[in-house]
Amino acid sequence: MTMSELDRLVNATLVASYQSIEPPEWILRLVEAGLGSVLLSSWNIESPAQLAATTGQLRELAPRLLVSIDEEGGDVTRLDSAAGSPYPGSAALGAIDDVAITEAVHRAMGAELAGVGVTFDFAPSVDVNSAAENPVIGTRSFGSDPDLVARHGVAAVRGLHAAGVAACVKHFPGHGAAVNDSHHQVPVLDLPLDLLTDRDLAPFRAALAAGVQAVMSAHVVVPALTGSTPATLSRAAIQRLLRDELGFDGVVVTDAVDMGAIADTVGIGEGAVQALIAGADMVCIGPSKGEDVTQEVRSAIVDAVRSGRLTEARLADAGARIGRLVDWVQQAPRATKDAQVGLTAARRAIRLEGNRPHLVRPLVIELEQEFNLAVSPGMPWGLAAALQSREPATEVLTMSAYNGRVEPVLAAAAGRSVIVVARDAHRYPWQQKLVSELATHRPDIVLVEMGLPLWRPSQIAAYVATYGVGRSNAAAAVELLTAA
Repeated sequence: MTMSELDRLVNATLVASYQSIEPPEWILRLVEAGLGSVLLSSWNIESPAQLAATTGQLRELAPRLLVSIDEEGGDVTRLDSAAGSPYPGSAALGAIDDVAITEAVHRAMGAELAGVGVTFDFAPSVDVNSAAENPVIGTRSFGSDPDLVARHGVAAVRGLHAAGVAACVKHFPGHGAAVNDSHHQVPVLDLPLDLLTDRDLAPFRAALAAGVQAVMSAHVVVPALTGSTPATLSRAAIQRLLRDELGFDGVVVTDAVDMGAIADTVGIGEGAVQALIAGADMVCIGPSKGEDVTQEVRSAIVDAVRSGRLTEARLADAGARIGRLVDWVQQAPRATKDAQVGLTAARRAIRLEGNRPHLVRPLVIELEQEFNLAVSPGMPWGLAAALQSREPATEVLTMSAYNGRVEPVLAAAAGRSVIVVARDAHRYPWQQKLVSELATHRPDIVLVEMGLPLWRPSQIAAYVATYGVGRSNAAAAVELLTAA
């Protein structure tokens, strides 16, 4: 095998990304040299027309290039990171529990992706969100019941596939029981194997049976399955469980190897090598990294082949699977975009407990918290903008901490309706303390929970659950609050 042939085999296993609107020269060279996929992020998207031109430019260089993206709807959007997603995310769809609407939302999302040249979506998340304090899954999951997650995961896969976009279910073998974030550290899921099998693997089995084209691995340690090794690097997880036992012969993509769980342990290049040895086909490199890290990964894989740690046959096997995925994409059907289905679904998902308020010069108190790295930087959330368009007298108070002094908040709220907006208040004691204290003085407040609705004080006038922070979720909440 000549080095050029080896280079092309190695390049095909890479999912590379960049941080600019225009693709840099190094990406264009790598695409011409057989790159497997370009992963798009919010840094690469200015408008639909610009994105379509970019993907067209890339495909002129390599017609069989896979253009991939993380587009889940709700909290995780790349196409609409500047304004928020027009599609509710998985938690909202799980709350509705109508597989027809889940399929329709994902068909519309897929049609929008296909319309701008995106062919591979790293979605849906089929993690069973069994840990309420999970900092990275939460509303990205359809719910905590494995049967519900399974049926909606299948519906999402069918919707994307109907639009000609290959779905990639994640994060195998399940990230829902984690209480820390693999972007920063290695979550250890100390689960009995039978619980993993019955609960966490159930949605993956259903998606495989439905013909999903790809599976993304998780950087989680499951001692009963993987020992002390993250699943991404574990032959027991990928080859023996996913391939041999579950019978999956599609493409396995790693979660980004520059995440802390890999980068801060074995290292990015070594992680890529170990993942390929374990049975992964494509190595994802996140958008926060550039040419140097991509070349580091390429060099590590080439060196592993030269040393005999990684065989040429393993790379050829990965390349054959990737080729079959490209063939599927090129022969897939197309669908038309449904511009209304997102808001329709968000309206169906919303829940109101208590009485709908009569708003008078509303004060919106938005309780800030740190979003995880799966969410695009700077993505807007909350109700302020949507409410101000209907109630021009609306004012906004943003809080990121509470020092125990409620008087300044009460003073700002005097003579106004008070709407407190939170995201996952159950995870933030300071938010619970603030809302509870405020409610003792203003029992007429409305709490709008835009994360998982797992905590509420008993004494408030109304509680609204949106199950996500997308633009459609906010619009539905404002419609509800301002209805005559």
